[in-house]
Amino acid sequence: MPIGQMLKGTHGVFGPRDIIAITTAFETALRELKLIDRDDPAVTLVAKLTIDAAMEGERDPKRLSAEVIKSICRRSPP
Repeated sequence: MPIGQMLKGTHGVFGPRDIIAITTAFETALRELKLIDRDDPAVTLVAKLTIDAAMEGERDPKRLSAEVIKSICRRSPP
């Protein structure tokens, strides 16, 4: 699922710069996690976690992606 579809539900919350930062963080996290198939439910989780972190106030793409990756790794079974 493209993150753009999920961002439509946040209309008015994020400005253009925020959306660029969120999208950049999302794409970075996908690359780091080696997620290619956009239909993979893990991609939707990455999008949700990225948006959630941005809703909490984080706007730096590097910190956003790092936070998402850390959260995903905590969720993954050993």
